[in-house]
Amino acid sequence: MEYIQTPATSSQGNILCCTCGIPIPPNPANMCVSCLRTQVDISEGIPKQVSVHFCKQCERYLQPPGTWVQCALESRELLALCLKKLKGSMSKVRLIDAGFLWTEPHSKRIKMKLTIQKEVLNGAILQQVFVVEFVVQPQMCDDCHRVEAKDFWKAVVQVRQKTVHKKTFFYLEQLILKHKLHQNTLRIKEIHEGIDFYYGSKQHAQKMVDFLQCTVPCRSKASQRLISHDVHSNSYNYKSTFSVEIVPVCKDSVVCLSPRLAQSLGNMGQICVCIRVTSTIHLIDPNTLQIAEVDGSTYWRHPFNSLCSPRQLEEFIVMDMDIIRDQKLGAGAGLRSNRHTLAEVWVQKTSEMDTSQQYHCRTYLGHLLNIGDLVLGFDFANANINDEFLNKMNPHHVPDVVLIKKSYDRAKRVKSRYWKLKELEREREGMDTDDERQYQDFLEDLEEDEALRKNVNIFRDASKIPVESDTDDEGAPRISLVEMLEDLSLNDATGGEGADMMTD
Repeated sequence: MEYIQTPATSSQGNILCCTCGIPIPPNPANMCVSCLRTQVDISEGIPKQVSVHFCKQCERYLQPPGTWVQCALESRELLALCLKKLKGSMSKVRLIDAGFLWTEPHSKRIKMKLTIQKEVLNGAILQQVFVVEFVVQPQMCDDCHRVEAKDFWKAVVQVRQKTVHKKTFFYLEQLILKHKLHQNTLRIKEIHEGIDFYYGSKQHAQKMVDFLQCTVPCRSKASQRLISHDVHSNSYNYKSTFSVEIVPVCKDSVVCLSPRLAQSLGNMGQICVCIRVTSTIHLIDPNTLQIAEVDGSTYWRHPFNSLCSPRQLEEFIVMDMDIIRDQKLGAGAGLRSNRHTLAEVWVQKTSEMDTSQQYHCRTYLGHLLNIGDLVLGFDFANANINDEFLNKMNPHHVPDVVLIKKSYDRAKRVKSRYWKLKELEREREGMDTDDERQYQDFLEDLEEDEALRKNVNIFRDASKIPVESDTDDEGAPRISLVEMLEDLSLNDATGGEGADMMTD
């Protein structure tokens, strides 16, 4: 406790304290600090211990009356929240300074040092420093309470894709994590051919549907079911269901377009390869390098199916190759890809090396392939396909083989992968044993396609020591260290996991 000196008067020198008689500088109270402390306590009425409520599940603090806010320890947001708890009791004093005192994170205590001023006897201004202790009380917020209940949901978004490969779902998962669309979900459940998102309000579900329509080619429809109706207040309780169907085409799928659609896309060939699925389907004609994009609305007007699954791809070896330099497109042709090179190749199945059977085809992988390389492709010559548009095509226009991607040693690629992705926390049921292989396929796609990984947060794997290189000994593409993010992890002073009160 101390005095704040008032403006100097005309008289100088010391006076005697009116209570104990010791010499002191003149002041309006005519009392020394010790005597004044026994007479006046300006912090009287301000509580020295206050409770704040903290939700362990979502790591948020309660800001009365019903708002939950995210605050890190010793942050400005937490300081403001604590001061609001004392606002009513500090109306008669002036707050000069406030700051945190360090407390052990597991102690559930937050200590704050306050400096206040108040005018006391005969106009003297007294300043005092004291400590207020905030006790952190656990309390579950309404949102987390609904999550724990698991059955308390108002809306569900059912996302489905009728394909055998989940590459589009893996890509969609990373977009949701990057844009934090999963924060309002009560529950995420993965089932066969799709995933369900449960929400506590219809508005959050509608926001997810809008996000899906902007990021992947899909169509949606909504329905609702009446749960209860209060005739007195005329209020209704509905449960809403949003059904979202993603187009059944994945990356590396071979498709056969309808003649009308192929003509509208610049007279490109009907046999195309899907090289990427983002908000549109990116197609390339392996015979001409002509590229086109098909959005969701166009697809549902002119639907086409995937002719092969990743399991049907076979391994070929390049026996001979010739780059096509001057390729002329017909009238009305669309854009050509600048990232690919057109080539004519002779290939042979690795399973038929003891025979003389070889296949001739055109490919868009001329910039990657060399004689002796392994490549994955779809064997049209020996496949039995029942497709509406393929059956009506001239057999001379159907290639014997469509090459999809260059093949690398998967074991070496996994060993040299110094990065990782985050995953959604979700319930799984009826999962396919092939999921791990499909996930590895998706990771390889990210390494091979720079445009695809621009929309994905890639984190450096701290458990591996990276070596800076864009390719390995076999030329397999890698993700450079520049593109990786540092995964944030908070530890306490003892080196253990962060306390419950810590926030990301």
